[in-house]
Amino acid sequence: MVTDREGQLEFPIRTIDSYLDETVKSYAHRPAIYFMGKTTSYGELGDFVERTAGALQAMGVKKGDKVGLCLPNTPYYTIFYFAILKVGGVVVNFNPLYVEREIAFQARDSGARIMVTMDLSVIYDRVEAVRQEGALDNIIVCPMADILPQPKKLLFKMFKRKDVSNIPADKAHIRFKNFLAKGRAVTPVEIEPKEDVAILQYTGGTTGVPKGAMLTHYNITSNMEMLDSHYGELRRGQEKTLCVLPFFHVFAMTVLQNLSILGAAEMLLMPRFDLKELLDLAAKKKPTLFAAVPTIYTAINNSEMTKNYDLSSINYCMSGGAPLPVEVKQKFEALTGCVLVEGYGLTESSPVAAANPMDGTGKDGSIGVVMQGTSIEFRDLDEPEKVVERGQKGELCIIGPQVMKGYWNRPDETAKTLEDGRALHTGDVGYMDEEGFIFLVDRIKDLIICSGYNVYPRVIEEALYQHSAVAEVIVIAIPDGYRGQAPKAFVKLKDGESSSEGELKEFLKDHISKIEMPQAIEFRDELPKTMVGKLSKKELVEEEKAKARTLENAS
Repeated sequence: MVTDREGQLEFPIRTIDSYLDETVKSYAHRPAIYFMGKTTSYGELGDFVERTAGALQAMGVKKGDKVGLCLPNTPYYTIFYFAILKVGGVVVNFNPLYVEREIAFQARDSGARIMVTMDLSVIYDRVEAVRQEGALDNIIVCPMADILPQPKKLLFKMFKRKDVSNIPADKAHIRFKNFLAKGRAVTPVEIEPKEDVAILQYTGGTTGVPKGAMLTHYNITSNMEMLDSHYGELRRGQEKTLCVLPFFHVFAMTVLQNLSILGAAEMLLMPRFDLKELLDLAAKKKPTLFAAVPTIYTAINNSEMTKNYDLSSINYCMSGGAPLPVEVKQKFEALTGCVLVEGYGLTESSPVAAANPMDGTGKDGSIGVVMQGTSIEFRDLDEPEKVVERGQKGELCIIGPQVMKGYWNRPDETAKTLEDGRALHTGDVGYMDEEGFIFLVDRIKDLIICSGYNVYPRVIEEALYQHSAVAEVIVIAIPDGYRGQAPKAFVKLKDGESSSEGELKEFLKDHISKIEMPQAIEFRDELPKTMVGKLSKKELVEEEKAKARTLENAS
């Protein structure tokens, strides 16, 4: 049986909010949040959370109630996140870029009747439309101007007035200041960390209807402890974390926000990704910790601006959400002098299950070793109940305290994904080598069958990334009359670079087998991405299906 580490580390059974309480007690005067020039200390953050929790209880929020957060990275997100948990509520994360249909579905599916959002029209107007449909009862509105320092606050009110919605003065809408004014002392709530759900985190929905992963307090806190142990040398009260990934995404929520709270780090918040703003913030505040998706590291690597900035303050970086090309890792490390490690996880595992060592002893192309307290098994692709031997390919299954309780109101989907309520089937194909390093080959659903042979898109993508002109790559399956399926590559070139399909195919001859050679290579100015910046295949798959249908109808 291929397993590793389970049982070697005992995790404290605690609630998520207890970590903030502990940090506030010990580091009250240390900076907690830096946002657009304004700093909030841990003492101030703790006070805001306490008052917000009391106001939630005064509003009638009780244990188990779902409260939606539709917020970019701002102090409001962290305040409400911990306040909701403190009163025993359940945080339901909403992507602020969702359209009305997506917000309405998730609100109805989760049962969240209260939504916390900004007064920015681009977000508020869609939330309000959903409320008018009857999917929400109340909106707590957080003004952007109130979290800005002077003179930015004044300038925002003068020149950004058109970006701010007019909020109705009715019972359905509660402004943050008025909300706090109605607060009271918090009544303690008894929470069972291993049983009580803390976060309802919806999957991306790329394989169908989005599902809410029920993550308990202990799911999240055990993963926080794993990460703290994995980093090993974090300096309490001294680190600075650059937070550009959105907290509504589980990777950023745990690895950036919650781990920062555990370590009393200062969070440098960015409400959206802008490369110039990121570089300016890094130069000014000198972050020591950073986590992002590969596309952000690629953008930093390939920009002419980067050479004008000193990024040497960054000591540790983690990449997640998508495979990290070896060339991207090596170039970023050369630029910064930091250690960039690839990690691996799912929404359903809170999220981290494996990561490369932070001391730089990882293996290129590997997602690393199993996190402490976690086991990983590889199951036979044809006989899922059978565990394959070390070194053999199989479906990666996760067993550990960070594995979700199940999917909200989806017992059938839960049964398919959680074997005996214990082993999380990931759908990823890979193997573990003799030293315990894990290598992913591909997603089961992305597997391409060419003339009966298994072809893995990731192998082709990694090969194309080795070409000096290639910036981003996506490989998908397309129909092939002779082979059944064939790979097709979509390529975005680096700025100022040029290439051709023939040149790239000639390059690939020394890197992949004939059966893996793409039938076609198409160049694009941009490749589709998800809302958190991961390269997305589903749009290209749909394009190719539409082309195939058109050809079929024409014939």
